[in-house]
Amino acid sequence: MTLFDDWPPRQTGTTSAQSPLPERMRPRSLDDLVGLSELLAPGKFLRTAIERDRVPSLIFWGPPGSGKTTLARIIASTTRSTFVTFSATSSGIKEVKAIMEESRRAREARGIRTIVFIDEIHRFNKAQQDAFLPYVEHGDIVLIGATTENPSFEVNSALLSRCKVIVIPQLAHEDIRAILQRALDDEIVKSRRVGLSDDALDFIASISGGDGRQALNSLQLVVETADPNGAPLARADVRTILHRRSLSHDKSGESHYNLISALHKSMRNGDADASIYWLVRMLEGGEDPLFVARRIVRAAVEDVGLADPGALRLALGAKEAVEFLGMPEAGIALAEAAVYIAQAPKSNAIYLAYGDAMRDVREGDDPGVPLHLRNAPTSLMKELGYGGGYSYAHDFAEQTAPIDCLPDALEGRRYYQPKDAGLERQIRERLEALRQAREEMRKKR
Repeated sequence: MTLFDDWPPRQTGTTSAQSPLPERMRPRSLDDLVGLSELLAPGKFLRTAIERDRVPSLIFWGPPGSGKTTLARIIASTTRSTFVTFSATSSGIKEVKAIMEESRRAREARGIRTIVFIDEIHRFNKAQQDAFLPYVEHGDIVLIGATTENPSFEVNSALLSRCKVIVIPQLAHEDIRAILQRALDDEIVKSRRVGLSDDALDFIASISGGDGRQALNSLQLVVETADPNGAPLARADVRTILHRRSLSHDKSGESHYNLISALHKSMRNGDADASIYWLVRMLEGGEDPLFVARRIVRAAVEDVGLADPGALRLALGAKEAVEFLGMPEAGIALAEAAVYIAQAPKSNAIYLAYGDAMRDVREGDDPGVPLHLRNAPTSLMKELGYGGGYSYAHDFAEQTAPIDCLPDALEGRRYYQPKDAGLERQIRERLEALRQAREEMRKKR
């Protein structure tokens, strides 16, 4: 008895009255899918490949609840293929290789193709992913992997190069509404005799975050919790039942980096409202507030710099508030710092100066410290010229001495070039005055 003895394959995704609402509402054909019209329009690559039964190995990359698993199941039921699923948490290398060998024999002996579906393929380790590679390469299987994470980072490059990446978009609000409206016709939902106003459905769609599965789970919770035969539920009634939305945020995945990038770039761009929004979005999603605080401190030094040194002090104060107060109160301190940085005059002059100096240090010839800048604690060092020709800046009215402080190879090198913003305007004027004073004193020597 093998996996392929019952060909043709049974219909996948069969449900019963006890199945959760998302499973009962799972589409069974391409035309039933919501939100994928761009990918599955007539003449498009994916639809043509499915209709001609020429589906290559694919990686579906998209957010939770966008239809990745459903699309894979429809492909399996539409094409002449056996559908096999693997779990990253329960499938070992031995099991993977056994099924792969069975798939190879079935293709060679009976022409049966096998679609191997791996949900959350990013959770498979390198060895597990490598086990599929020769079978994908030789055409023994069609691999369909689904992931919420960027496959560039989470899928082995050798395996990724043999698959076509299909980006599955997040479901729009109107798509979620259509899914919810369709679910109201489910026999079990209707049997609950719970009515919902349009405003209530809009609320469920809004808090789903583009996740069709979450929207249907919320609807199921509402109809199973509300009193039957009452007045149609309003938005406030649904909010009371659901309490609080579950935000989509993965503290170690791409969403983590996308959100912190949005916060930083909003502060840099002077947009206080966007800065507060992205800040709250992260904190409400369960982000570590110290991680957020570190990025706010970074924005203070990288984007504000000496144009307003107070930004760094306020950012560090917000970090201390996180450690002293904790959440949720410290969130207000973080918002205060984010807004201050957004409105502050901006200069990345120090950031650029540091980078230029770092490149010279790493790639230069490592010149020695000029003799006149060296200490001479011993008589031998004095005899060798250490400290010779040094002038003490405090002995001059201009508070600068006519000496060079860079190595000869870097004479005249300008790292820090202040901008005409905030305090840096004054800093620029002061540094230029000091340079001119040194030049005048050198001319008089």
